[in-house]
Amino acid sequence: MRALTPQPRLVEQVYHAILTEITEGTLPPNSRLIQDELAEAYGVSRQPVQQALLLLRSHGLVNDAPRRGLVVAALDEEHARNLYKIRSVLEGLACRMAAENGAARARIDGPAIIARGREAIESGSVAQQIEMDTRFHCFLYELSGNPLIAETTKPHWDYLRRVMGEVLREGDSVPGALWDEHAGILDAVCKGDGDAAEMLARKHICGASDIFVARLKAQREGRIAASTKSMTDCA
Repeated sequence: MRALTPQPRLVEQVYHAILTEITEGTLPPNSRLIQDELAEAYGVSRQPVQQALLLLRSHGLVNDAPRRGLVVAALDEEHARNLYKIRSVLEGLACRMAAENGAARARIDGPAIIARGREAIESGSVAQQIEMDTRFHCFLYELSGNPLIAETTKPHWDYLRRVMGEVLREGDSVPGALWDEHAGILDAVCKGDGDAAEMLARKHICGASDIFVARLKAQREGRIAASTKSMTDCA
């Protein structure tokens, strides 16, 4: 009997390695993703790279480009806006249920997550900021007691991480303000105030959407302006 190989785990590792490089800007939009080069860089065969790229494409993070193969997808402002609209509803539900079902645990474990989130901001690490933001919201999903909330949001988190990475690399004061809002949500959950927790959560997600989508638009317009100037200078 032939031994099983850890292929699915390897595909997952390659997937997250490529995703991290995309999120951190090492692989910017429209970068070509050549299987042989990626396989050599990660020390793996072409097969897990191929499978990881197919998964990334299915999640909207990689696109087919004529005569170029696969490239890193540009972020879609409208897609991001729609994701945040869905999130606002689910986050509101999660926080209401967290206040109803998990206030005691929120008081015990929540403050440490807030502290680590603020430490991530101080570190300046985009990867750490994204990790702790994700951890905070997943903590609320756990407290809700409804596993379908986490399962419903899971397919979209990689795209949301990409959006956060694109914006957080600018390094301004917005992340700190978002963690102030996290603290307010946690306080409502700890008090068992479902109405306040839901209201604050939905307001938080809608506000984040406004900030992030506006910056994606500004970045896109900036790239267009720079490209136009470059063509003008060369004319």
